[in-house]
Amino acid sequence: VQLQASGGGLVQAGESLRLSCAASGSIFSINDMAWYRQAPGKQREWVAAITRDESAHYADSVKGRFTISRDNAKNTVHLQMNALKSEDTAVYYCNANIWKVEDIGGRDYWGQGTLVTVSS
Repeated sequence: VQLQASGGGLVQAGESLRLSCAASGSIFSINDMAWYRQAPGKQREWVAAITRDESAHYADSVKGRFTISRDNAKNTVHLQMNALKSEDTAVYYCNANIWKVEDIGGRDYWGQGTLVTVSS
């Protein structure tokens, strides 16, 4: 199983970006999907999560600006980021709890990270 993240880049403060993450491999089912981020010199922090039935949850720092969504048919999760701030600059990682065809139960997988840089 692999998670491939994309969509990062350099934007100005106030602009928007949309991150995507696609899961591939011998997938039976995907449970919760989430985005985390790690800013330079800081620990990785949770940003947003979405359950399989599309119940979304957000960190206070992004609530009202970011929207997480998923497409269960395509095994993808997206993060729409609006009104970006310089403090949103970080490497963004997708995370998913995936049940492989040959396994009993799910386990966590991580994407490779995509860099978001917001200039002020």
